[in-house]
Amino acid sequence: MAPHGDVIFNNSFSRANPLPNATCFSKLPLLPLPADSLQRTRSDITFELSRVGMEELKGRHTDHQQHQLPAISEVEDAKCECCGMSEECTAEYIDKVRNKFAGKWICGLCSEAVKEEVEKDKTWEEALSAHMSACAKFKRIRAFPALAQADAMRQILKKGTLRAMSLNPRDSQDSLARKMAKPGIARSSSCIPAITQDFKDLKLPN
Repeated sequence: MAPHGDVIFNNSFSRANPLPNATCFSKLPLLPLPADSLQRTRSDITFELSRVGMEELKGRHTDHQQHQLPAISEVEDAKCECCGMSEECTAEYIDKVRNKFAGKWICGLCSEAVKEEVEKDKTWEEALSAHMSACAKFKRIRAFPALAQADAMRQILKKGTLRAMSLNPRDSQDSLARKMAKPGIARSSSCIPAITQDFKDLKLPN
């Protein structure tokens, strides 16, 4: 009996028949691996791929959070206090406009109109009041067209009255005032009595 750890060779592998070299072993057919070894290898590969995939997804999520855009502020409907048009604006923009136009919110078109009024040597309050009055008049005429016609007739009658008061219908009220202020020819007495006396002294022939 051979001691533990020693290899027992067949009698064919004696000194006369030495061990075959590596070339002989390379020619031997490869034996298939057991099924449990294949299953374990496949499980290891699957686990490794899963680990790599999770790390890649985690890295992508981190990059997405770093490059994520800031959240968009909520918008709300704001109605212009001049023309009545509504716009979707953020709360910050609404507060900015109110602070600029004396606590009133106006749309972009009305703000440009107010700026044009300011260029006419008016303050912001005066320009805003003038534009709001014009918008209110326009909305009133649009809602009640008969009022527009009545207002036009009133303006025509007013102009006709001013022309009737002047000597020349084409003269304006200022020219009429200048004519009244201009001095005329002074007259000491009337010539009617002298003409009457001449008629009395006149003798008609028989």
